[in-house]
Amino acid sequence: MARIIPFKGLRYDEKKVGKLSDVVTPPYDIISPAQQSEYYKKHENSVIRLEYGAQYETDTDNDNRYTRAASFLNEWLSKGILKFEDKECIYLYEQRFSHMGQTLTYRGFMTLTQLEEFSKGIVLPHEETLSKAKTDRFNLMSTTHANFSPIYCLYMDEELKVRGIMEQITTKEPDISFVSDEDSIEQNMWIVSDDALIKEIQNCFADKQLFIADGHHRYETALNFRNKLREENPDWKADDLFNYVMMMLVDMDDPGLVVFPTHRLVNNVKIDEAMAVSLLKDDFNIDKIIVSKNTDELLATIEKDLITLQEKKGYALYFGGDYYYRLSLADESVMAKVLPEKSNAYRNLDVTVLHTLILDKVYGIDTENLANQSNLTYTRDAVEAIEEVKNGNQQCAFILNPTKVREIKDVSLAGEKMPQKSTYFYPKLVTGIVMNKF
Repeated sequence: MARIIPFKGLRYDEKKVGKLSDVVTPPYDIISPAQQSEYYKKHENSVIRLEYGAQYETDTDNDNRYTRAASFLNEWLSKGILKFEDKECIYLYEQRFSHMGQTLTYRGFMTLTQLEEFSKGIVLPHEETLSKAKTDRFNLMSTTHANFSPIYCLYMDEELKVRGIMEQITTKEPDISFVSDEDSIEQNMWIVSDDALIKEIQNCFADKQLFIADGHHRYETALNFRNKLREENPDWKADDLFNYVMMMLVDMDDPGLVVFPTHRLVNNVKIDEAMAVSLLKDDFNIDKIIVSKNTDELLATIEKDLITLQEKKGYALYFGGDYYYRLSLADESVMAKVLPEKSNAYRNLDVTVLHTLILDKVYGIDTENLANQSNLTYTRDAVEAIEEVKNGNQQCAFILNPTKVREIKDVSLAGEKMPQKSTYFYPKLVTGIVMNKF
């Protein structure tokens, strides 16, 4: 099954760059243009210049965000700003954070993992991907031959063998520790260089399947890039590093795992509130809940209500007033009739019900519109969703419950993929603590 190996991680020399918190960033795909600009200003050696470089009107085929990333990488290597580990290691990464009044911690091993086609059933996806994002990542990999951020994967550890090794390692002080500036999350890392311990970790993963949580585009890109290099190098060897990709491996049952929902905002559709509610009555029980136009009070009521809908395929639908509609699926058997070719795991997802019976059936936002992101906007911030509707920027908002972690496994094992934006794992892995250059 999963083959993992240690690697000589590429890390910042803190003596030259100062605080790590000044040069690391969140993942590129959640960084806004304004944030990108701020990271550029924050530090001249910020990883933003490698992972998510700026674009300019004067860009050419020979001078663009990808060629500049390669240039920065080579320069920083030559100046010792970035240095390779002395020997191959595995990295234990931990994030400690606050969530709903609790302090939570989750951990995972950062390793290189052998790239495998999804058809082999060793590494499994759960979400669809977009060609534009894969082209962007392929261009970056082509100029840099590097992974700047890890792919986030889940595994099952029912016998708690991996967790036991982690507990053993974390009895010592971390080799790297800092608090990220954006969200005050504590970032800790232990560098595992002991050969016997590395071998023990490798053996633990030898019988495991991996389920991609975050990084589908980067994984498929790494596969495509591997295939390209194999074609260009007929004498390639199995241990060539382009056959591997950097991954963060996290126990699916880690008590610190948090998944946020991604809410849906509908715009520019010629269906008003009265018509939508009338059409929704075909499949949903609908209750109009009068609350308050105050966003905080409104959201507090919605969040409590959503808890009662966790097993009922339900949503809060908001049109901008001092009320919302509670929707709950009237008859779950309807999904088998509408999607007979899909598995129960796929049909029973909240997002599947939403996309099939509401967005497509009622609002006419079909698969093509979803792929083009027409008439639909996503946000994980429920306050933003409500305010956007209040301000008239969006027609209505569907506030969702989060997808359950085990649902990811069930859909993946069924050989299917969830609708886009079905999951949002929190907190996001920090980019730039350790990188892989091959």
